[in-house]
This record gives sequence, structure tokens and C-alpha cells, in this order.
Amino acid sequence: MIFRRSLIRELTINAAGLFAVALAILFTNLILRLLGRAASGRLDMEGLFPMLGFYALQYLHVLLAITLFLTVLLSLTRAYRDSEMIVWLSAGQPLVSWGRPLLGFAAPFLFAIVALSLFLTPWALQQRLQYEKQLESRDELSMLAPGLFREFKRVGLVVYIESINPFTGTIKNVFLQSIDKPRSETLSAQSAIVETLPNGDRFLVMSQGNRNVGTPGEADYQIVEFEQLGRRIEPAEAEAIEPTIRGASTLELMKSDDAPEAAELFWRLSIPIMALMLTLMALPLSYVNPRMGRSFNLLAAVLLYLIYSNSLNIVQSMIAQEKLSFWLGLLLPHGTAALLIGLLLHHRTQIYTLWRRPPADIPPPPPAASDS
Repeated sequence: MIFRRSLIRELTINAAGLFAVALAILFTNLILRLLGRAASGRLDMEGLFPMLGFYALQYLHVLLAITLFLTVLLSLTRAYRDSEMIVWLSAGQPLVSWGRPLLGFAAPFLFAIVALSLFLTPWALQQRLQYEKQLESRDELSMLAPGLFREFKRVGLVVYIESINPFTGTIKNVFLQSIDKPRSETLSAQSAIVETLPNGDRFLVMSQGNRNVGTPGEADYQIVEFEQLGRRIEPAEAEAIEPTIRGASTLELMKSDDAPEAAELFWRLSIPIMALMLTLMALPLSYVNPRMGRSFNLLAAVLLYLIYSNSLNIVQSMIAQEKLSFWLGLLLPHGTAALLIGLLLHHRTQIYTLWRRPPADIPPPPPAASDS
């Protein structure tokens, strides 16, 4: 059918463009955030791209819901603005007939949102936490980069190396500064090498250097020159990952009777339901009234989305605090959205509504006087 094909084609083109723009914005914000963590020493540059992928999976379901809503809204708004909607309505296509092709187009989006919200998002969160623990469990030398100062809060050191010979493993110009300790300690050496003892202990053996201990100007300040000095490389202990509610599987949340788990389950179920409601809500919201401007419906749609999403956050917190039951909390915002969709569709499909009353009956003309 020409009507269905033209609509699906336009929706697909708009969805591809909107998703690409939204994904670019998301990746830009995530990259800036992760680069800030890397610059402060809280994240190794090696883990930048894996962390980027894990974070993107956590936000992808919300991004798809927004993309679907804007795609339907902008496509139908364009049809109203260019009078194409009037042509279809005049050809016998009622407004509700747009719902079937819209739901057919939205079905793959909704399926992806369900899979992401219920399964992939908690998995990505759990994998991100595990990967962060793996990065923290590496020893100090494996995280060093030549030419950069690196802070290790676990052992209280700031380390700088000028270069590393990849063939001999010799480190040139080493600098170590202790932090968060009662007495300041500074080590500098012209070269260093890593040695491993038979029992598995590893030492950083520095040659031709100085060791300064204490506060400059105080009586206990010491300056010691050494030919060789060894510093033990503390083995990093891999900490166990503490289970989190956001990282728990959906099946575990369904088996639990606790309020925080119910609140998390409510959020995971609410995202796909919200995506469906927003898709249907875009149908009546896309109407363009020339007297009120072309952007009025877009502003109304953005306002309704903000109210909808914020209401979900409020209901989630109320469920977590046991002020609201799970099923009532699930019914309250989504039932209100369904009722609003019904009222808006009724308003758009009726000729006479509360704001458009029928004209008053015109009294019949008086009978003409007959000639006598």
C-alpha cells in the first residue's frame, strides 16, 4: 500500500538520522567523562574503549526510546505542516489508521529496548564493575606510561619515568614521591630494572640515585645517595565485586520481595512501556495548528516527556521507600499516560469537542405572507 510504504520509508530515514546524532552526543559526553578520569589517574587509557562500550550499553535503551518518540513526532509533524496529512485524511485514511504502521515500525525498537532494559543493561553494569576491579588489581609498573606522572592512591605514590627499553626492560630516570604519609619521601634514580626473586616477589632495583626523607628545612631532613636501592612492588589484590541491585539479573529481582529490588524491577519494566506510550502519544501530539506556530506541538511533546520520565523517577523512589506498592506504582504513571493518549485521540478525531462546539441552531425563516 502506498500509504504504508511512504510512511515506513520516511520513518526509517528520520530514525537513522536521529539515532546517529543522539549516539554521537552520547559518545562525546562519555569520552569527555572518561578522559577526565584518565587525566586524574583514576582510569588507565588502555581501558578507555572497553569502558566506553559498557557505558553506552547502559544508556542505549533510553536513547532508543527517545529516538523512537522523536522519529514518529517529527515525521507526522512534517506531514501536517506540508498538508500531506490532510490529503490522506481526505482519501479515507482516519487518524487511527496510522497506528498500525507506526506500531509495525516501532516493533523492532520495542524489542531491542526490552532486551536492553531487562538483560543487557544489568549485564553491562556488572561487566563494567568487574573490568574496573581488574584494572585496579594490576601492579604499579604495568600502568606506567613514559613521560607522564601517575598517581597510585593504593600505595600512596606519584611515579614518573622518562623511558623504558622494551628489549632489556631498563627504565631510565625514575622519580617517586610519597603522598598522604606523615614523612615525605622522594626517590630519584638514573636507571632502574625489575627483578623477580625465586619466591615470586618483585623488586624495582634503582641505581645511581638520591633518597630524600622528611620536610626540607627541618632538623630530621635526610639526603642519602645510593648506588642501588630496591623497592618491593606490592602485589595488587583483586577485590571481590560487591553485588549491586542495578547489576542483578531480572530473574533475581523478580524472586526478591525487598523494596529496593522491586523499585529496580519497576524501572526496567517502565522503560519499554514508556517507549510504547510515547509512540502512541506522538500521533495526536503531531497535529500542527498554524495559528499557534509550528513549534508549539514540539514544546508540548518535550514537556510531556519530561513530566513522564520524572514521574517514573518519583514513583521508583516511593517504591524503594515502601510508600507505594509495585503494581500500583506500575499502574499509576503508565495508566495515566494511556488515559491521556485516549483523550488526545478522541479530541483529534471528533468534529465537535469541548473547545469546538457545534453552531447554534438557526431558526427557520418566517412563512411568506400570501397575497389575498
